Amino acid sequence: QVQLVESGGGLVQPGGSLRLSCAASVSGRLFKIYSMGWYRQAPGKQRELVADITSDGNTNYAESVKGRFTVSGDNAQHTVHLQMNSLKPEDTAVYFCNADAAVVEGGGVYDYDYWGQGTQVTVSS
Repeated sequence: QVQLVESGGGLVQPGGSLRLSCAASVSGRLFKIYSMGWYRQAPGKQRELVADITSDGNTNYAESVKGRFTVSGDNAQHTVHLQMNSLKPEDTAVYFCNADAAVVEGGGVYDYDYWGQGTQVTVSS
């Protein structure tokens, strides 16, 4: 099992910055974490990908955050961070950490999506 714990959300004025962090703790036998990233969900909207990073260091961003957000990770520490700059009111949402990880269970290796509990980001003056 993989548990994800997020930190760093809060209230910030438009144009400000926040840094989100997520750490994965593993119980049992981890085979590999393929990618970690961030999704967000605003009230009345579907959850959407914000940014993610693979174990090879490849990154992927939503168009709406390109040039403003930067995702980074540490494979050895099983952490992922999201540096958010030039924040806009439309960035207001609950941000969820996600990990795509394979664990060893019984006689096989199984791939799961894991989610954190979410952290609120509010951009408002």
